[in-house]
Amino acid sequence: MLALVMRTATSPSASSTAHRAAEPARGTLWGVTYSVACYVAFLGVFGYFIAFLNNVWVPKSIDSGEPSGLGFALAANFGLVFLWALQHSVMARPRFKAMWTRIIPPHTERATYVLASAAALQLTMSCWTPVAGTIWTVQTAWLELAIYGVAALAWGVLLAASFEIDHFALFGVKQPVFAFLGRRIPTATFKRGYLYRIVRHPIQTGVLFGMWATPNMTTSHFMFAGLMTLYIFVGLFFEERELIREFGNTYREYKRQVAKLIPFVRLG
Repeated sequence: MLALVMRTATSPSASSTAHRAAEPARGTLWGVTYSVACYVAFLGVFGYFIAFLNNVWVPKSIDSGEPSGLGFALAANFGLVFLWALQHSVMARPRFKAMWTRIIPPHTERATYVLASAAALQLTMSCWTPVAGTIWTVQTAWLELAIYGVAALAWGVLLAASFEIDHFALFGVKQPVFAFLGRRIPTATFKRGYLYRIVRHPIQTGVLFGMWATPNMTTSHFMFAGLMTLYIFVGLFFEERELIREFGNTYREYKRQVAKLIPFVRLG
């Protein structure tokens, strides 16, 4: 979401920087330029994503276009989210990475993943099928402003959480820079930033609140948020299994102490 966004299974968790030791092979200026271009592309798609959810500034938003029947729209949109989720998850698996880095330089693997995720999310938004109807509408000015404030805070939490782990490594810029300089990125260790002491997955928390906090919840928006939320929970189930395999009892204890997505709310 995503997703950004955003390995939802997007995205790194408190216990890992989501990156392993950098390859010793020397990088190139091309690799650095490519990674920066991928990062800029992601930022553009992420900005589009926020505008898409709020029906502002973009040619294709979540409610724009001719509405379709509920059944057709649900099937078509589920297919789009499934394709995005498939790309998001498969490319993050170690087996795929091992195969993929035989084709591309290992230090550009993360940047390529970020670019592919951005492209898949943009495809989902561009091909989204709207449906008619409204779930809720808030017409009280102060409450509407408060809801927009929650959404803005959620996107801010997402951004802050990415910097708590290693923003530029997460988005694939650091790896080619270090490779170009002939340096290694340190192996991932278990650590807790401030936000990761409140919830285990603050990036996904930001995505969830950013999607659901709207004063005008249309049926299209509800469908999009619902499908993405489903993927987040499925993805996190598998991600936490990997984290337990990697960090063992350290992560089990962290899981026992800290809420998953909403502070003080136990969701697993």
